[in-house]
Amino acid sequence: MTNTNQPLPQAPAMTEQDNAETLCEQVRQAYRERSPLRIVGGDTRAFYGRAVEGRTLSTSEHRGIVHYDPVELVISVRAGTRLSDLEAALAHHNQMLPFEPPRFGEASTIGGAVATGLSGPRRPWAGAARDFVLGTRVITQEGKLLRFGGEVMKNVAGYDLSRLMAGAQGTLGILSEISFKVLPRPNATHSLRLTMPIDEALKKLAELGRKPLPITAAAWHDGGLHLRLEGGQSSVKATHERLGGDHLEASFWQELRDHSLSFFQGTGDKALWRLSLPPNSGILALPGIQENEVLYDWAGSQRWVKTSLDAETLRRLCQEAGGHATCYTAHQDGGASEPFTPLNPVVAKYHRNLKRELDTYAIFNPGRLYAEL
Repeated sequence: MTNTNQPLPQAPAMTEQDNAETLCEQVRQAYRERSPLRIVGGDTRAFYGRAVEGRTLSTSEHRGIVHYDPVELVISVRAGTRLSDLEAALAHHNQMLPFEPPRFGEASTIGGAVATGLSGPRRPWAGAARDFVLGTRVITQEGKLLRFGGEVMKNVAGYDLSRLMAGAQGTLGILSEISFKVLPRPNATHSLRLTMPIDEALKKLAELGRKPLPITAAAWHDGGLHLRLEGGQSSVKATHERLGGDHLEASFWQELRDHSLSFFQGTGDKALWRLSLPPNSGILALPGIQENEVLYDWAGSQRWVKTSLDAETLRRLCQEAGGHATCYTAHQDGGASEPFTPLNPVVAKYHRNLKRELDTYAIFNPGRLYAEL
């Protein structure tokens, strides 16, 4: 068992630069010329979603912490700030971003993490990225820098555009600054591995989910159920003694988060899919897919599948189970032409109306989510 309540590291030096006005001017020019923009930060998530054709607008030079109050557990940071720098600054105060944003490279930025709305292994127990966004500063289609939300959790004044930006992939405006609720790091942590087949693992997870245990990550991979216990010393110790199992290196969860596990390397001519299913879903019968081609995360609610199965069949089977499927290798050979599950007509209408209202001339990452958005 690891005690995380250790002497704090030296606060890292971070390059700070306010590049907002330059970004606003680039947007104003694009608006005048009706010219599409391809918005990037570290450009480490370009694989996610549909390819965008347009002039590159980079937020990578717009970086730094604007405000940080460790006592109030609130931090405001510019969108181009690297995730590694932000998390190091939080660790200096023994705090963290609870949703564990994935990094897909050293250049990964916090703006990209929010824009894609992706969360790591802790997501089912802590919440998603948008749950911790308190407010934002957004560059609108006219090149204006506007503030939405604030720095408190209870904020009910007006439309919650800040959380709407999480997962919009830059199609509604450019994130300039984001304010987050952060949390203290757990006092103790321990990771373990229980050898068992997947059917037993899913039953075990359903059983554990009905009990007040300090589980903050659960995945099945390579014949074993992997669990992370976090919380108070006594609670983690007691749960560890109760469950037993083999010691698991904590780095497993970072490798799973960042897709650096061997499972994610070299998919060959097969596409990598993310299946999102309801809690306590059973094994999904997928034609031609071997057990070692599936990795279960989020206690089984998120499943990574390597397959050459056609998109229509895979999505139909996933939908029948109450879920949806996203292709993570859409830009590669064998990937789906549409990365995301098509929207039903009613939802698609609202998406189009919102896009038209906030981005009349489709200058912000046009087509990144869907062809018409």
